[in-house]
Amino acid sequence: MGANSNHNQDGSDEQQRRSEIYTYEAPWHIYAMNWSVRRDKKYRLAIASLLEQYPNRVEIVQLDDSNGEIRSDPTLSFEHPYPPTKVIFIPDKECQKPDLLATSSDFLRIWRISDDDETGDEESVSVSVVPNGSSGSRKVEMKSLLNNNRNSEFCGPVTSFDWNEAEPKRIGMSSIDTTCTIWDIERETVDTQLIAHDKEVYDIAWGGVGVFASVSADGSVRVFDLRDKEHSTIIYESSEPDTPLVRLGWNKQDPRYMATIIMDSAKVVVLDIRFPTLPVVELQRHQASVNAIAWAPHSSCHICTAGDDSQALIWDLSSMGQPVEGGLDPILAYTAGAEIEQLQWSSSQPDWVAIAFASKLQILRV
Repeated sequence: MGANSNHNQDGSDEQQRRSEIYTYEAPWHIYAMNWSVRRDKKYRLAIASLLEQYPNRVEIVQLDDSNGEIRSDPTLSFEHPYPPTKVIFIPDKECQKPDLLATSSDFLRIWRISDDDETGDEESVSVSVVPNGSSGSRKVEMKSLLNNNRNSEFCGPVTSFDWNEAEPKRIGMSSIDTTCTIWDIERETVDTQLIAHDKEVYDIAWGGVGVFASVSADGSVRVFDLRDKEHSTIIYESSEPDTPLVRLGWNKQDPRYMATIIMDSAKVVVLDIRFPTLPVVELQRHQASVNAIAWAPHSSCHICTAGDDSQALIWDLSSMGQPVEGGLDPILAYTAGAEIEQLQWSSSQPDWVAIAFASKLQILRV
């Protein structure tokens, strides 16, 4: 991204000498993708396949900083039913908890990653039998399968979920059956299930310990507080009736702000929850549908957007309050080799953004 930057920082020459972009070619089309946040697993990501068949795959890959290669660990690659709509590592920077990965498709699943250097603890149920002399302690096992439909062994497909950073035992999940379900993953029980919208719920995001928001095919962004489950606040409704909202990003540094994507639209709508219904700014420099948004993990006024125009754009929203003549321009632009479907900003290393397009994963220094 440095190449297209229109502002120079001190020491940028030295950064330019190091590679700005690392690429990994997966054996299949990538859809879901996520950075690990653990301090001891820098440059580690999970990627998942988008295959039109029942068996799909999840791989865990890591950048070797010394030689610039992103490699997959075959012992940590596993089969997954249906293409995962999302994958997220447990938000545990301090490495206090087991190394977990959650995925969503037909159900929400929690996977336990065991590594060489782990002594293993009482939570792991299976015993692995390993031939002498081989290192066989690296593996991924399913820890739980969470079905939000108590009355059936089937559940409505899970469109998305979000892991609560303030309280990692909580995961909120959204479904096409109009519900949002809050799971206690330690007890494997439903904390709360509520009918969130009139139509399919496409995305969910936490804004704090007990507060989450969701977007839906009904075109609304709604905010829920678990202390008052009967009520929700409609923060925004898309201007064209019945135009679905498909993605939601909540600003972790300044929870007054969130951003949403309208289905098949090239604009990103940024909202201030104190002033519902009216966007504070609309980002309108993409040439085709936007697919992904990611707020900077370390700055309250930067956001990255990516879409079908193969562009990843970084925006500085510090002038959000004042109208900008002709609209806001991005401060950085990167053009990928195909439509960008997925985008994640690393919370443990905030100068790295990952994008996925076709079968390629790229990590970019920004």
